[in-house]
Amino acid sequence: MARILTIIVSYNFEPWIHKCLPSLLDSSYPTDILVVDNNSGDNTTQIIKETFPTVRLIESSENLGFGKANNIGLDIVLKEKYDYAFLVNQDAWLDRDCIANLVKINTDNIGIISPIHYDGTETTLDHGFAVYTKQARTEDSYRICSFVNAAFWFIPNPVIRKVGGFAPIFFHYGEDKDYANRINYYGLNIVLAEEARAYHDRQQRKTDRKAFLKSEFVYHLTEYCNINYTFVKAFTMAVLASLKKMCSSLLKGHTFEAKSYFSIAFRLLVKTSAVYRTRQANKKAFNKIF
Repeated sequence: MARILTIIVSYNFEPWIHKCLPSLLDSSYPTDILVVDNNSGDNTTQIIKETFPTVRLIESSENLGFGKANNIGLDIVLKEKYDYAFLVNQDAWLDRDCIANLVKINTDNIGIISPIHYDGTETTLDHGFAVYTKQARTEDSYRICSFVNAAFWFIPNPVIRKVGGFAPIFFHYGEDKDYANRINYYGLNIVLAEEARAYHDRQQRKTDRKAFLKSEFVYHLTEYCNINYTFVKAFTMAVLASLKKMCSSLLKGHTFEAKSYFSIAFRLLVKTSAVYRTRQANKKAFNKIF
């Protein structure tokens, strides 16, 4: 039987803890569970210690962000020779047979296996997941995607050894897109396990202008770090593309947006040396970013 370590990065986990952890403990296919807590301000760690004593808990003294905290778990997967890492968001839970259906998938040329994401109603596909998988292609009876968000990523041990961990240049958001780009760079696929169901409780979230501009910065940073591009193309897709959007916004009289895109381009330029180091590290097979 394959050994699986489920990794949950928590930050104020209370609203979902009594759905997320029991769903894993009740899984028809067993998994060890690790929670890496990012210095929660609520009772997350106390609840885990008192109510879920079999859950392994690592308490960070600071908020490490999503990628760095997950890297702690990925390092344990390698050191303790687990067969798979299963990354699960804190605002999520699983169908009882989800893991059993994930582990059935043949891992040849596969980097990431994803269940089908439903929202918190458990009846409707998660909106983001539906968008990401709309252009999926069918190959060898699997649906293959260029990207699926990391709410539920089932990753074989050899893939972690080859591709590495999340790039620390990303604090929260963007790290999963960057990792998916690296999966593609190494000739691996992201596939959907059609019979595996999981639930992501984020349907109530709303996006305002501030959140949109933050996502724009993250998007362009992932383009800058994309090792499937030459550095010149990456610069064009990130910095120059931001300046192009700035000019377009100015022509439309959208002064606030124009200033925001100028700020994005400037912030990207400031990060150029860090981006270069990230690209170099990500191009080295069997690298580790822990």
